[in-house]
Amino acid sequence: MPGYLIKDTTPEERKQIVEDSLGNISASCDGCMAGLAEMYDAYIRGEKEIREINMEFHARYVKGDMEKEDTGSCIMKQF
Repeated sequence: MPGYLIKDTTPEERKQIVEDSLGNISASCDGCMAGLAEMYDAYIRGEKEIREINMEFHARYVKGDMEKEDTGSCIMKQF
């Protein structure tokens, strides 16, 4: 099984890993997937490991920052 670490993958492989993991990243199903996929751009560019990105995402909820205004791109917040 190939690795998922930046040092073990090319940008093209990392993009495929994200696409395979998230499924439909075109956001045609619910309007929110595109924003979620953007979260992993730093991994695809080789700047942050998946683990780091996931930890930052989850830390926001653990710290109670859910009450802060989110500037994400999810259009479903409008409804």
